[in-house]
Amino acid sequence: MIRTVKPKNARAKRALEKKEAKVVENVKQALFIPGQTSNKVLHDVMVDLSSLKKPNMKRFNKKNNIRPFEDVSGLEFLSEKNDCSLMVLSSNSKKRKNNLTFIRTFGYKIYDMIELQIAENYKLLSDFRKETFTVGLKPMMVFQGSAFDTDPAFMHVKSLFMDFFRGEVTTLQDVSGLQHIISVTIAGDYQDGETLPNVLFRVYKLKTYRSEQGGRKLPRVELSETGPRLDFKIGRIQTPTPDMVTEAMKRSKQQDIKMKKNVELDSMGDKFGRIHMGKQELQNLQTRKMKGLKSKFDQTGEDDEGDDDESFVTADDIEPAAKKPKH
Repeated sequence: MIRTVKPKNARAKRALEKKEAKVVENVKQALFIPGQTSNKVLHDVMVDLSSLKKPNMKRFNKKNNIRPFEDVSGLEFLSEKNDCSLMVLSSNSKKRKNNLTFIRTFGYKIYDMIELQIAENYKLLSDFRKETFTVGLKPMMVFQGSAFDTDPAFMHVKSLFMDFFRGEVTTLQDVSGLQHIISVTIAGDYQDGETLPNVLFRVYKLKTYRSEQGGRKLPRVELSETGPRLDFKIGRIQTPTPDMVTEAMKRSKQQDIKMKKNVELDSMGDKFGRIHMGKQELQNLQTRKMKGLKSKFDQTGEDDEGDDDESFVTADDIEPAAKKPKH
């Protein structure tokens, strides 16, 4: 039997309405959870990652004894209690050193999980110049490597980071809001059957300078690294079940664009229409008769016809007048 919760007051009613399904979902909240074996390195890295996610994040200070690949009940409870669909759990062990487990949920149930282990050559925000950007802006995402579109493990990483740093969906476009770039790169070449290479996570700040080269007033763009700089090694992966994928990928009928008949959209969003017309006889097409649009032959023929119809008197036909005699 499904348990239904009835609100006791207006505040509880508003809280339940926020958790209901919407056509356009709210920005996904991220919850950063330190595990029982977390250390200072993981704490500092999670602080830097949470700063990129602000203000849509929550961070715990108290350690929690959670093992995500063995028991997910604790994660599902925290997800529903804090209304967060993204979670990051830190843990450290001899086999998996400096490990971050990225978790996504759907309907407060675990959707998928992936482990990313931090390499030793990491750098934090404090190791770079204090160049910050406005909190809450959407980053530009760059994924370098063909394996992000072909290999399942790297496709999972790409989907995770796109979902994690997506932010609010909006149609407003303002160039001043493009202030930082998150670059995710595959270290080295990779072929099927080989060990998965590391994933390089970099953050850059975008700087524009005035430039008028070549007569164009285009700004000169430079990138400066702001941190954090992290190299991730891919660990264990838990993929969602086919039924959950089907349920999570459903689209509302209100979001489907109803196209008219014989109207199409291309990949760039341009609209094309197709019309069907019968056979046209251009020879019998009635056009406006203007003298300036007629050919020279037609004009000459009309002039000749005019000469036949009208009689003109020439100078030879006129007799000279007789002179009057002088008296």
